Amino acid sequence: MSLRLAGRLARRELRGGLRGFRIFLACLALGVAAIAAVGSVRQAIQAGLAQEGASLLGGDAELEFTYRFADEAERAWMQQTSEQVSEIVDFRSMAVVPGAAGPERALTQVKSVDDSYPLIGSVALKPDITLNDALSASSGLPGAIMEPLLIDRLGLSVGDHFTLGTQEFILTAALLNEPDSAADGFGLGPRTLVRTKALQASGLLEPGTLFSTKYRLSLPQGVNLSDVAAKASGAFEGTGMRWTDARNGAPGISEFVNRLSAFLVLVGLSGLAVGGIGVSAAVRAYLTQKTETVATLRTLGADRATIFQTYMIQIGVLSVIGILIGLALGGLAPLVLAPLLESQLPVPAIFSLYSKPLIEAAIYGLLTAFLFTLWPLARTEDVRAATLFRDALSSARPVPRLIYVVASGIGLALLIAIASWFSGSTRLTLWTSSGLVGALALLTFAAYAIRKLARAGTPLARGRPALRWALSAISDPRESAGSVVLSLGLGLSVLAAVGQIDGTLRNAISGNLPDVAPSYFFVDIQKDQMPGFTERLQTDPAVSRIESAPMLRGIITQINGRPARDVAGDHWVLEGDRGVTYSVEPPSNARVTAGDWWAEDYAGAPQVSFAAEEAEEMGLKLGDQLTVNILGRDITAELTSMREVDFSTAGMGFIMSMNPSALAGAPHSFIATVYAEEQAEAAILRDLAGQFPNITAIRVRDAIDRVSGLLAGIAAATSYGAGVSLLTGFLVLIGAAAAGEPARRYEAAVLKTLGADRGRILRSFGLRSVLLGAAAGCVALLVGILGGWAVATYIFETEFTVIWSSAFSIVLAGISVTLCAGLAFALRPLSVRPARILRASD
Repeated sequence: MSLRLAGRLARRELRGGLRGFRIFLACLALGVAAIAAVGSVRQAIQAGLAQEGASLLGGDAELEFTYRFADEAERAWMQQTSEQVSEIVDFRSMAVVPGAAGPERALTQVKSVDDSYPLIGSVALKPDITLNDALSASSGLPGAIMEPLLIDRLGLSVGDHFTLGTQEFILTAALLNEPDSAADGFGLGPRTLVRTKALQASGLLEPGTLFSTKYRLSLPQGVNLSDVAAKASGAFEGTGMRWTDARNGAPGISEFVNRLSAFLVLVGLSGLAVGGIGVSAAVRAYLTQKTETVATLRTLGADRATIFQTYMIQIGVLSVIGILIGLALGGLAPLVLAPLLESQLPVPAIFSLYSKPLIEAAIYGLLTAFLFTLWPLARTEDVRAATLFRDALSSARPVPRLIYVVASGIGLALLIAIASWFSGSTRLTLWTSSGLVGALALLTFAAYAIRKLARAGTPLARGRPALRWALSAISDPRESAGSVVLSLGLGLSVLAAVGQIDGTLRNAISGNLPDVAPSYFFVDIQKDQMPGFTERLQTDPAVSRIESAPMLRGIITQINGRPARDVAGDHWVLEGDRGVTYSVEPPSNARVTAGDWWAEDYAGAPQVSFAAEEAEEMGLKLGDQLTVNILGRDITAELTSMREVDFSTAGMGFIMSMNPSALAGAPHSFIATVYAEEQAEAAILRDLAGQFPNITAIRVRDAIDRVSGLLAGIAAATSYGAGVSLLTGFLVLIGAAAAGEPARRYEAAVLKTLGADRGRILRSFGLRSVLLGAAAGCVALLVGILGGWAVATYIFETEFTVIWSSAFSIVLAGISVTLCAGLAFALRPLSVRPARILRASD
């Protein structure tokens, strides 16, 4: 009976329309829309990757080997299994062109192909010629194509000559598009494409040099990819082969999109939390206006449950309306913007209405609405019949009955569990949730403290009436100080944290380069070239340090006879091949923390020293047996020591180091890092590249610029998500200012009656907004700095630096936004005649 009666009462209340709930609906809709939009774009990319998997991969399946070509038996298996095979070799090199002041050099990512490339799709060139024509010999030289960026960097034109290693090429066209570029991953230089057979005399594919080979297969129609993958796994067991197929043609991009979108959804949740504050404020303001109605219902015999259910149903219906609006906006926005998004995305995307992201956003919206409306609704229980003409809600207890507190806790736990499940990262979800809850707690305390400080400062403002009125208004608990600080503060906190994290990462990457990072990495140095290489650098006074080591790459396949992933899970060390070196003594930049290093003359069974931090993460211990596949050969070594390796200096560091005899006879090259003064870098590169054309030089600053550009894109995407939080906070401010307009009309009327002019009253309103905005900005800055420090210290494990330019902009943003919202609703109260306002209040 109680619920049926509550439903009838709620239906009558809803007949009054949406007056007073516009901000409620806008806050909820905006937060839901942001999450739905991010999820829809993620789903569109996933659908595009699934449908175009073969095109992205360049075949139905791919087998990849590290630093070696497939042998005859392996090629025979591929030929037997597929209808067509294409061989691709990928490596880094230096493109060299002659110049008036000496040769010009640029790092390039070289892809060499056979006559079957590409199996799927086509290569777009300028001028519009076929790939076969572009790579055919011309004027006695093999043809090559380059990306326009590299052509411009080297000042080349079609028909010009350049050199890779010791082989000269003629540029025949500009490379506009590769059909399989998405599967190639992150490269340090623009692309150059040549025939593999043209590199035979280049010196770039010698045994031990750093390259990878990929064999793309065109499989028979209707073949089961899972079955082929299983057969390949058995046929190539122990060879170090890595399998990819069209079911996930660009796994790196897919994983990156999933992780970034999961993070953006969590950022969107912070925006929804800001909206929740607006929702809570709107419900509280609405119920304050309904005090007389509630008291009348209590007088007529309505019990607590009926009153609570009445307004719970009403708010629930409005919440569903807001969520539906948000779902419509979030689901349709990607469809409307599809042409723009498709032109900007580097991967295919199929835009449509997807149910999963909409369901996810709806669940978030419902739980957020429940959490932020439960306490204001619970306060209706404090309205009694005897308080018919009193402000019952303003004097209600701040914490509702225990049942509502428990229900809130269950709702919060459910929200965190669902967010963890949807994001796929419990750790990230817990960090984000803890940050939001901590920020809300700190902002709530700050709002309380601001009111107390304003009350204490009111007597000190004697003689400055505008300031005193502003402080008096802020100290009034019925004013909107709490909503302003909470909503704007939380939005600015997210933006501040993003700015601090982005700036800290940039500083960590590039801030101390001259002191800790090398100038160049040199790779593919042959053993017989090391004496001449070292001699050139040791005689240069601008070179402060040289480090070199043998360089091999290996894949950890087994730990104690079991598949490595069964033991160590999805640890990053197992996600591909890792650097392996050997040395008689421990490296000078590493400290042995456990176990013993092998003797200088040790020639027994293979032993390995492992990076200590990574060993702990993988659950390794001294005495474990690690099987590492190097150049197709399994080497099982005992873990005899662990060492501390610092990868943060951009210098040389290896996950694994073995005793020299364990790798005896394995073809390999050397890697070297050179620390030099910046003005000497060009001469070093010119001399070494001229003497050893097969060597590849990677300038650390250029590589860092590439990484910084990637970080800038991620930071921009995150900032857009944080911007939604700030926009929602601005809507909450507008709602608070609109709700406080009657109070300001009355205040202005009283002050005018007492002789205050419009200018002084307006300054009082402006000072109130400036003080609240500055307070919200300062608290947000503190929260943002704490959040940035926590992420930098515990997730990225790097030194935190406060980015003061970002910090000051946050405070200014708080002042500006609050001032705009406050003054927008301050002008109308000033124009109303005092007599009419005071007469109406009698």
